[in-house]
Amino acid sequence: MIGAPVIEFDRVTVTYDGAALPALVDATFSVGEGELCLVIGRTGAGKSTLLGAINGLVPYFTGGTLAGRVTVAGRDTATHPPKALADVVGVVGQDPIAGFVTDTVTDELAYGMEQLGLAPAVMRRRVEETIDLLGLADLRGRSLRTLSGGQQQRVAIGSVLTVHPAVLVLDEPTSALDPGAAEDVLAAITRIVHDLGVTVVAAEHRLERVVQYADHVITVDAGGRVSDGEPATALATAPVVPPVVQLGRSAGWTPLALSVRDARRMAGPLRARLASIEPPRTPIADRGPATPALLADGIVVRHGALVAVRGVDLALAAGQTVALMGRNGAGKSSLLWALAGAGRRAAGRVALADGRDPAELSAVAARREVALVPQTPADLLYRETVAAECAQGDRDAGAAAGTTSALLVGIAPDIESAKHPRDLSEGQRLALVLAIQLAGRPAVLLLDEPTRGLDYPGKHALAGVLHGLAAGGSAVLVATHDVEFVARCAQRVVLLSDGDVVADGPTDEVVHGSPMFAPQVSKILGAPWLTVEQIDAALAGVS
Repeated sequence: MIGAPVIEFDRVTVTYDGAALPALVDATFSVGEGELCLVIGRTGAGKSTLLGAINGLVPYFTGGTLAGRVTVAGRDTATHPPKALADVVGVVGQDPIAGFVTDTVTDELAYGMEQLGLAPAVMRRRVEETIDLLGLADLRGRSLRTLSGGQQQRVAIGSVLTVHPAVLVLDEPTSALDPGAAEDVLAAITRIVHDLGVTVVAAEHRLERVVQYADHVITVDAGGRVSDGEPATALATAPVVPPVVQLGRSAGWTPLALSVRDARRMAGPLRARLASIEPPRTPIADRGPATPALLADGIVVRHGALVAVRGVDLALAAGQTVALMGRNGAGKSSLLWALAGAGRRAAGRVALADGRDPAELSAVAARREVALVPQTPADLLYRETVAAECAQGDRDAGAAAGTTSALLVGIAPDIESAKHPRDLSEGQRLALVLAIQLAGRPAVLLLDEPTRGLDYPGKHALAGVLHGLAAGGSAVLVATHDVEFVARCAQRVVLLSDGDVVADGPTDEVVHGSPMFAPQVSKILGAPWLTVEQIDAALAGVS
């Protein structure tokens, strides 16, 4: 711990009503003033519960029982509900736009201060200070709905910073952002920590983006038990680690490198060993057969005056997994919906292998041919329990009983079948919808940010599922900002910018050397290496 403790958990156990086991067990730790504290753990381990306990949302809003003691800036959450902590704890959730309550940037920045009754002159000054701090000057009059994901995230952070909290709590702050937008948000967060001395507690699954900035790591294991320590020490045994740490573990580096820069400095001997070794080819690296499963010709999508997709031609081959990449707002989601036949096209046609256009089929028939997993998977969940959703998924897909639940266990094994889907974490809801859509083994599978909220083991499991689908003859198109997932599962990358295709080729050719889209292993070791598994297999073959 760097400074005096601002957050203290003393033997905190949280048990939700009806749960067989506690979500947190005997958590004891402190977070100091001006620390950037990273909370890590498997999907559903209890990270969001820990974050919610900091400002009293757990248990005042969520229900259940909290035993032990949580104090923030000297205030005990047992006697200070969330309203009484609003001036010292700012919270930004996984979906920033869901928390907006006004229409424009400046109104949103001022809203929290209005609720606390601050003087107009104070509010005006703080709004301007926050605009300068977070680089929002060009956005001040903009509608919140017109902002990119990264811009929305910075506004959401700014809306709680204007209150001048001692603690800022962030749940998955970069999960929905492209690499460039994520860097902008992380730069803003680190500036808040270093220039303002705010204590930041963030839960994040994309550790490759943030771990190098952390002062302190809290690990929540699958049983809800909590440990904490220095980043390099905590990550040496953590259940989830980014590729740079996985590489360091494999290479035996001590201390572990947490950034690409530090890893490059330590990687000389490893690069020398790999110089004469050809990376092993695996089935996932094969280009796949040329049989077309879907052909798109001249796709144009407009949203009012905005042209989101500009005459895109795209061919998806049976047996191939393709990554659709590009910055937030590039048109990826619009293209997916148009391909599925559920989104309107201003021009162009989509043809399946038999020549039919999904837009001309019934919803049920189209789904069995082209399944789409949207960015907001909760929109597809309407049953009372996970088990009921799985059973309905089997019926809708015409699959054998138990198919959907088996797929779910493979992606996210710790989800309780009796839980209500709305009580699941973001990653768990995504895993459930993935299982439902995969149950029918569609000829074409379209996924929009499928790794959002998934931990590394969950992503590995998903990559295995997609590989199995492709091996069975399905075509898979994944719109994603997750460069590490792309390196693991995609044979081909299509890069979209402002609605146009600007690159289309084998994954290694497109991502190597890219400052934004190259995975960590590629940045550390260079071509042709993409994943730690490639390196381990190569070294095992010559040992």
